[in-house]
Amino acid sequence: MGRSFSSYLNKTTDAAPLAVFRILFGLMMFISIVRFWLNGWIEKLYINPDFSFSYYLFEWVKPLGGFTYFIFIFCGISALLVAFGYKYRLAIIAFFLSFTYIELMDKTTYLNHYYFISILSFLMIFLPANAYFSADAWKNRAKRFQQVPALCIDSIKLLIAIVYIYAGLAKINSDWLLRAMPLKIWLPSKYDIPLLGDFLQQEWMHYAFSWSGMLYDLLIPFLLIYRRTRLLAFFLVVIFHVLTRVLFPIGMFPYIMIVNAFIFFDAGFHHRILGFISRMMKLNKEKFDTGMRLRFTETRRKLSLSVLGVFFAIQLLFPWRYLLYPGELFWTEEGFRFSWRVMLMEKAGYAQFKIVDGKTGKRFYVDNSDFLTPFQEKQMAFQPDFILQYAHYLADHFRKDGHKNIEVYVESYVALNGRKSKPYIDPEVNLLEHKDSFKHKTFILPFNDEIKGL
Repeated sequence: MGRSFSSYLNKTTDAAPLAVFRILFGLMMFISIVRFWLNGWIEKLYINPDFSFSYYLFEWVKPLGGFTYFIFIFCGISALLVAFGYKYRLAIIAFFLSFTYIELMDKTTYLNHYYFISILSFLMIFLPANAYFSADAWKNRAKRFQQVPALCIDSIKLLIAIVYIYAGLAKINSDWLLRAMPLKIWLPSKYDIPLLGDFLQQEWMHYAFSWSGMLYDLLIPFLLIYRRTRLLAFFLVVIFHVLTRVLFPIGMFPYIMIVNAFIFFDAGFHHRILGFISRMMKLNKEKFDTGMRLRFTETRRKLSLSVLGVFFAIQLLFPWRYLLYPGELFWTEEGFRFSWRVMLMEKAGYAQFKIVDGKTGKRFYVDNSDFLTPFQEKQMAFQPDFILQYAHYLADHFRKDGHKNIEVYVESYVALNGRKSKPYIDPEVNLLEHKDSFKHKTFILPFNDEIKGL
């Protein structure tokens, strides 16, 4: 076993798949940044709001007013440099830092694929993605290699497989498989889609989508890895993600996952892509075909293995942290984020905050629209850490207005996956007595129902 692993670590493979992945990743990220800008989302989501919901331990990461645009410019330029492979190491570090800063500015905008891009770009810092068909390799023969350690490409495949498999495991729950929730709520609203619209009204279709979605996530990495099923698997990837894009407004993620699937194809496929790019840009591709093998020094190999070992240990273990918390995960959402639980909930809430003078008993209610955008208010109303953070923000605001002895209470109700709305936060608890942490939030009321599954 040890000898086999040692042999694998010394194995090299064609660098073309890694070069194509770098190019497509950089271009997709650049397009994503431009799309975000053109849609006016920078101003709408980060500049206009008076208050931003921060992640615990990252409260210092805030939008920078008008300077927020410069973060996006920096991120977009970094993405282009990654695509071209120019000053690659600095470019990918710059992209990782700027993109992750954008992601952390306001957790209202949290999406699984933002997290995926952050950790993927972190992984790419340690991969020689500029060894072949890059500006760095074009300028410097010493950086030009046609073969790279197989581990470099396999680590990307492994990360993609983890995302899919964990998303599939998360779908093995009674709401998704036995109640077809929340698809039973979402799909009927798509009645105007040509050809599919009528079918989406039928209950059997809701169950078909639920079960096929679970099976797709669990099986697609293995179908992509196995050569005989790879073309079929890629066809399924395209169909699944195009259909997902048509049905749900989830931005660039479907296209990103389609492009990422290329990494599973053999080197010949990627050489044809690079040959096409060479003809388009009038480059001599043969300049990169040196036959040289990149072999890590013993020090670099140990460092890379240590980083990758810790990185993948975190990716495998972190999604299971919800087991440390009591209560129903979908209800409390403690351990829900960053665990590849994609589109499993339809959750809506109502939260009315009450400011009380602890000495006199005088009270008044807060109009959330005075402080939050509609999108922020919607997200806040059913997520306990949002509710707690907002309560502290209200207290700070009204203290500045001269109010004293402030206590903050909330009357809240939440509906989950088609169930009737239920009380969510204990209305008798002064939220200022609690601070955000990784501990269980005891002010969340019991779910009094059960969703069976992983």
